[in-house]
Amino acid sequence: MYSYTMVQWLFFFYFYCFAGWCIESAYVSVKNRKLTNRGFMRGPFLPLYGSGAIMMLVVSMPFQDNLVLTYLAGCVGATVLEYVTGVTMEALFKIRYWDYSDNPLNFQGHVCLGTSLAWGVLTILMTEVVHVPVEAFVLSVPEQLLTVLTYVLTAGIFSDFALSFKAAIDIRNVLVKMEQVKKEMLHIQKRLDDMLTTAGQEVATYRNALAESMSSARDEWSEGMAMRIEDVKSGIESRLETIRTIALSKQAAYMESIREEVLELKTKYAVNLADRNRLGRLKDFFQRDMIRSNPSMTSRKYEEAFRELKEGMKRRKEKDEKDGDGKSV
Repeated sequence: MYSYTMVQWLFFFYFYCFAGWCIESAYVSVKNRKLTNRGFMRGPFLPLYGSGAIMMLVVSMPFQDNLVLTYLAGCVGATVLEYVTGVTMEALFKIRYWDYSDNPLNFQGHVCLGTSLAWGVLTILMTEVVHVPVEAFVLSVPEQLLTVLTYVLTAGIFSDFALSFKAAIDIRNVLVKMEQVKKEMLHIQKRLDDMLTTAGQEVATYRNALAESMSSARDEWSEGMAMRIEDVKSGIESRLETIRTIALSKQAAYMESIREEVLELKTKYAVNLADRNRLGRLKDFFQRDMIRSNPSMTSRKYEEAFRELKEGMKRRKEKDEKDGDGKSV
């Protein structure tokens, strides 16, 4: 049985957070062929690995003399930890930092059978191989030195976690605001539809086309598909153009009566469009760095908005590289 002080447990946690960061960052860097600071935090620590290591030590305590039970305990314990962590992070940040949806025998994309079985193997490696020299090293460090070092690490890691947590919350808020802007645009589009429908026979041709497009939109919504922001923008612009054409033709007195509201809706659309573009650029460095450090991040609820953020980052990077090349010349 493991018998450690609270300071020793904390140091083990930090040590395995660091070891996990080294492994994960090295793997992703080799895979992407560029240095990548992997993980939720900015510093060289991955809390999930530290939590996983401590969990493996704890769940294996009653079964240290039985490898089969140690394996099973590791499979179950790590799977539960991974699932709870994934669900909690998605609920808080509206983003998935890992997703097993494409893996066979997965559950809600948070865990999958292959990874769960691998956790069992890692638990045996942890308890039988890895932790033995780590334990010997930590126990050999003078207690006072270990305490001071652990307190320093605690202060640094908690500060880093607070900044990273804020960046993740800020990304979530950006996604929520982008979705709110899109909903406002949909309301503008619906009001323009109502205006054109009320206009009567002057827009009969348009009304037929509108009925067709709205029927298609209803079908998409019934299948669980949302209108893309580009479709919303083009829809609003086409409706504004139709109203303009009818107004210029002087065939509809009704258009004169709604001129002020049309101008108001046009202004609202311009403001919302500017807000959407501004939010999509994601100027904050820490937010952009968090997304870069987790290339597998996804957002099911705000999929389109999150993709827009990534595309905006890509365009910004290409522009910076182009500007850099221009300066070097």
